Amino acid sequence: MVRLGVTGGIGSGKSTLAGMLAQRGAAWIDADRIARGVTAPGGAAIPAIRQTFGDALIGANGALDRARMRALVFAQPAARQQLEAIVHPLVGQQTAAQATAAAAQGVRLAVFDIPLLAESGHWPARLDAVAVVDCTPETQLQRTMARSGLDRATVQGIMASQASRAQRRAVADIVVCNDVPSLQELQAQADRIAAWFGL
Repeated sequence: MVRLGVTGGIGSGKSTLAGMLAQRGAAWIDADRIARGVTAPGGAAIPAIRQTFGDALIGANGALDRARMRALVFAQPAARQQLEAIVHPLVGQQTAAQATAAAAQGVRLAVFDIPLLAESGHWPARLDAVAVVDCTPETQLQRTMARSGLDRATVQGIMASQASRAQRRAVADIVVCNDVPSLQELQAQADRIAAWFGL
């Protein structure tokens, strides 16, 4: 089974590409979805988050209060490292389990949808190839504001906390350009990638 990492900055369309590859027969292992699961009500990360950050970071529903955590991380960069030390090992365990299950089912391509792949010291060594979905910063801004309702300054802050466009492209084996508003070109690129990996 080939292990393909798919990454890109916020609003780049990386998850859209990963979903397209899943439609073509790949196993889609979504690190963001797993992270949301472990920080949901009853999630495996909640006790440690409560112990580290206190009740103020846990919402009334028992989940991580993502808005408050986002504000804390921007105000105190060390808080990001504390949160990642809790969440990342749990995400790593679940991604490994999903990859093992996909291999056992005879899947030919596993797509690891990893937002912080370029920032990670360990992910590149675990993958056979990396596809970076790339677009201009302005495209990222417009897409993210449209889908999330966040204001421009907040989105710019998120982008500033991520790897730069050049840093992401530097780890890429495949660069997928996704500035065109139409999904047809992205579909065509997904077809090409799927064909390269025998789907």
